[in-house]
Amino acid sequence: MSETFVPSRISVIMPCYNAAAFVEEAVNCVMNQTYPDVDLVVVDDGSTDGSVEILQQLATRYSPRLTLLFQEHLGPYPARNLGLKHAHGGCVAFLDADDYWTPDCLEKLSVAMADEQADIVYCGWQNVGLGAPGADPYIPPDYSQMDTAAEFLRSCPWPIHAALVRRDAIDAVKGFSERRFSAMDYDFWLRLYAHTQKIVRVPEVMAFYRWHDKGQISKTKWKQVLDALQVRRDFVTNYPERVAHLSKDRVFELSDGFLLREAYRAYWQRNLTDAQKLFRRAFTQGLWKAGDMKYLLPALLPLAWFQWLVAQSDRLKVKRT
Repeated sequence: MSETFVPSRISVIMPCYNAAAFVEEAVNCVMNQTYPDVDLVVVDDGSTDGSVEILQQLATRYSPRLTLLFQEHLGPYPARNLGLKHAHGGCVAFLDADDYWTPDCLEKLSVAMADEQADIVYCGWQNVGLGAPGADPYIPPDYSQMDTAAEFLRSCPWPIHAALVRRDAIDAVKGFSERRFSAMDYDFWLRLYAHTQKIVRVPEVMAFYRWHDKGQISKTKWKQVLDALQVRRDFVTNYPERVAHLSKDRVFELSDGFLLREAYRAYWQRNLTDAQKLFRRAFTQGLWKAGDMKYLLPALLPLAWFQWLVAQSDRLKVKRT
C-alpha cells in the first residue's frame, strides 16, 4: 500500500430512513471493516420506526468513530450532502442503512486506489432480497479499457455503495446535485467522470444491495427514466469535450434515444403505467419516427383505454396462434 497516497482515514456516509430492520447490520459492517481507520457519519432522515433509538445505542457503542446527525425527511441525497459536511476522511464511501459490504471491501478498494493512483475505485455487486432483479453476482467491465464516456451514457456504471472516492474529487464537483431525485447517484458519477478519468476496477463482488418493500427509489421506474434522461442531457451539454469523439447520431442514441427505448421496454413487459408516461413524453418532445405512432397514439388516451386496447391486442394474438 502506498502510504504517500492513501489517506489515513476513510469516512463512510450513511443516510437512514426507517431502516430499523437493517441499520444495525449496516453499521456493524462499517465498524468491522478490516481497513484500520474508518469512521462513520450516519444521518437519520426523519425516521419514525425506531431507527433513532437503535442509532443512539450504536453511537454510544462506537463513539467517537460514529457521528450521528439528524434532519427532517428530505431524502438520501440531502442526507449525504449533510454527511459530507461532517466527514473528515481523505476518501469517502457511501453505504445505505439497508445495504452491506464484505468485511475487506474498503481495504481492497483503498489498496487499488494507492496502487493505481486513482481517484475513483469501484467493485462488483449483487442484488439480494425478495424481488431483487438480476440477483446473480455482477462484476462490471473495466471501463478504463473501453469508451468510458459512451459506457457511462449507456447506463449508470455502478450503484452508490460500490465505490471509494477521493474527497478532493467530491469537493471539486460540489457533492451531490439535488435536482433529479431518482438519478442523483448517476448524475454524481457522470460529473465525477467529467472531472477525473483516474478510475480503476477491483473485479470482486464486495457490495450488496438489499431489495425490500420499504419504498425504494429504484422501484419508481418511469420517474427514474426521466431523471436519468435529464442527467444524460446535462452531461452532453455541460461537458462537450467528453463526447466530442462520438458522432451526432451516437450521442443522440445514448442520450435522447434512451427515452423511447425505455418506453418500449416497459410496453413489452406490460408495465403500461410506465409505458404510457414515457411514450407521452417521447411524443411531446418529438423523439419518435412514423413507425412509432401505432404505439404512441394509444398512449395518448386515458390509461384505462390504453390498457384495454393493449389487452385486446394481446387476445387477438393469442387467437391467431
